Amino acid sequence: MSHAAQDPRIPALYAEHIQACQARAERALSLSGHDALLVASGVEKYAFLDDRPYLFQPNPHFKAWLPLVAHPYSWLLVRPGQKPLLVYYQPDDYWHVPPAPPAGYWVEHVELRVISEPEQALQHLPADVSRVAIVGEADAALQHLVPNNPDALIHSLHWARASKTPYEVQCLREASRIGARAHRAARDAFLAGGSEAEIHRAYLIAAGHTDRDLPYGNIVGLNEHAAVLHYQYQDTARPAQSRSLLVDAGAQVSGYASDITRTWTRGDADSAEFDALLAAMESAQLALVGEVRNGVDYREIHLSTHRHIARILREQGLVAMSEEAMLAERVTSTFFPHGIGHFLGLQVHDVGGFMASEAGGTRAKPDGHPYLRLTRDLAPGMCVTIEPGLYFIPTLLNKLRATPAAKSVDWAKVERLARFGGIRIEDDVVCQAEGAPENLTRDAFASLA
Repeated sequence: MSHAAQDPRIPALYAEHIQACQARAERALSLSGHDALLVASGVEKYAFLDDRPYLFQPNPHFKAWLPLVAHPYSWLLVRPGQKPLLVYYQPDDYWHVPPAPPAGYWVEHVELRVISEPEQALQHLPADVSRVAIVGEADAALQHLVPNNPDALIHSLHWARASKTPYEVQCLREASRIGARAHRAARDAFLAGGSEAEIHRAYLIAAGHTDRDLPYGNIVGLNEHAAVLHYQYQDTARPAQSRSLLVDAGAQVSGYASDITRTWTRGDADSAEFDALLAAMESAQLALVGEVRNGVDYREIHLSTHRHIARILREQGLVAMSEEAMLAERVTSTFFPHGIGHFLGLQVHDVGGFMASEAGGTRAKPDGHPYLRLTRDLAPGMCVTIEPGLYFIPTLLNKLRATPAAKSVDWAKVERLARFGGIRIEDDVVCQAEGAPENLTRDAFASLA
C-alpha cells in the first residue's frame, strides 16, 4: 500500500482535510438528529467452512478520515466540537504481521486508544448509543454497538464527499503518477511479447504494488480479449501474435484510487487500420475531457460521447449512415455499450453519483443508457473518469446483424478490426471552479516523458 506521507505538503493538507470532515459530520448529525457519529472500520471475513480470510476492505466512511486501509476492528467516534476519538486495533499476533504502532501525519489530529482485543473497544466507546449514528456493515456490530446507518446522515456525507478536498486531490495525483508509471511498464512488456500474466506482473512491479494493494483487479486483455469490458483472466501463455493490448488498471495511495485505461498496438503495417481508429478515439477522448466544467450535467458528456462515436464510425467507414440515424437507431450502443465514466476517490466507483440532492433521491439516467454511473451536475473538486470506448463485441455485433442498420455496416472491415478487440482510453479528471479541468492522468504521463 502506498502512502502520501513523503509529500511535504501532506501534513498541512491533511489538517485542513480533517477539519472539513469534522464540519461535514457535524452538519450530517444536525440533519439526522444524532449527537455523535461512530464509524466501524469493519471486520475480517472468512471463506465458508474455511479459516482463510478474504482481502479486508475498510468501510469508506472510516478511511475518509484516516489513511488506514488494513485496520479491521477499529472505531472512530466523532462528536461536535471535540477531537475525533480513534480506537486502534493492534493485536499481539505471531501468526500475522499486526498493524504498526500509530505514527505519521494523522496521529496528532485524533485522540488515540490502542486495543489488542476487539471487545476492548467497548471500554472506550459510549454505553448509551440511543442518540449515536453508527455507520458500518451489519457484521461490524459489537454487542450494543450496532450500525444503524441513518439515511439523512449517509445522504449528507455522500453528497459532500463528491467534492474532494485539496488533500484528497493530492492523494489522487500521486495514485495517478504511480498508475501511469505502471502502465508504461505494461506497454513495454507487451511490446516485448509478454503474456497477459507477464504484463500484469510488470505492472505490479512498476507500481510497487501487489495484487492486495490494487484498487480493483487489473484488466489486461490481449487481442480479442480487449473486447471483454471487464475481462477477468490473465493468460499465462503468450499468443501466437500480439496485436493489441488494453490495460484498465489503477494504483492506490492512502486509500485513494486511480483508474486508468490505455490501448496499445505494435504500430506496424498489420495494425494500420486499427491505429487510425485508435487515433480518432484519442482525439475524441481529449475533446470529452474538455467538457468537464463546473455546472455541466455529466449526462450531457455521455450523450456527447455517442455523437463522437457516430462520427468516428462514419468517418472510418465502419457504418454508412448519418450520425443522426445512428443515434436514433442506437447503433452507437453496439460499439460503445457502457457509460462515459463515474466518480473516483475512496472507491473506484465512488458514491453519490445518482443523488438528486443532499437529502437523497435519484437523478435519472438518460433513456436507453442503463449503464451510466453518474448523473450529477459537475462542481469544483469532483474527480470523474472520462473513458470512451469502441469495441467489437461478438454478442452485440450479432444483435446488430439482425437489425435494418446491418446493411449499412462494412462487415468485412468489422471482421478485420475485431482481431484487435477494442479501444478504451480513460483519464482521471478534476473539475475546477473556472476553466479547463485538471487531467491527473495526462499530467502523470507527461511527468514521465
